[in-house]
Amino acid sequence: MSGLPVATNKYYDNNFKRPGVKLLPNEFFVTRDDMVLTTVLGSCVAACIQDPYAGIGGMNHFMLPDDGADAARATSDSMRYGAYAMEVLLNELIKGGAKRERLEAKVFGGAAVLAAMTTLNIGDRNSEFVRRYLAMEKVRITAEDLQGQHPRKVCFIPATGQVMVKKLRAAHETQVTELEHRLAREMRERRAERARERVELFAKPAAPARPSIELFGKPGVTTGASRGETPGSSTLGKTMEEA
Repeated sequence: MSGLPVATNKYYDNNFKRPGVKLLPNEFFVTRDDMVLTTVLGSCVAACIQDPYAGIGGMNHFMLPDDGADAARATSDSMRYGAYAMEVLLNELIKGGAKRERLEAKVFGGAAVLAAMTTLNIGDRNSEFVRRYLAMEKVRITAEDLQGQHPRKVCFIPATGQVMVKKLRAAHETQVTELEHRLAREMRERRAERARERVELFAKPAAPARPSIELFGKPGVTTGASRGETPGSSTLGKTMEEA
């Protein structure tokens, strides 16, 4: 999994009495170990996918429903897009021994936690995307908790397939709302940047600079300036602009 944005924030979970990993936005994690994967979601979506026979499972956390075609830069940037995040998770599960036909998914998130975000419908679009993508890949959804108004904390135990969801309010909701504000700002900045790129692409190219050629006289020849010639007279030492 070298180069992929695997979650690295490991800890010991006292509630579940087992090791855990906290996923941040744009990360994923796949494991066979008896551990818990946790994340907090606002309008973002997490897919918890498991092969119950192979005993392997994983979780991702993506921020935007777009297909990622314009974000094929660093993998950490691409992971914010649903298509890439889902592809990475499925590929790593299959590499680890899972069989596609046995995979089961549980999906969460897609809340409208910001009034200003409702016009963008990011939570709804994320929810629709993950359902559509899994249907296209023929991965069965066995449970979901999508959309609504409140952010969620999700805890997934891949070894058993068990998922616990807690709706968050008060201080936790404020933290997630701040993240959503930042996401909305990033989207506006990206759109403005793309608009500028389109304008620059079709703008008339600037005329190339006219290069200068400096002419040198033969060694020992006295230039006009040293002979006291007036400006504008023909000299071998002056700098000339190419026509």
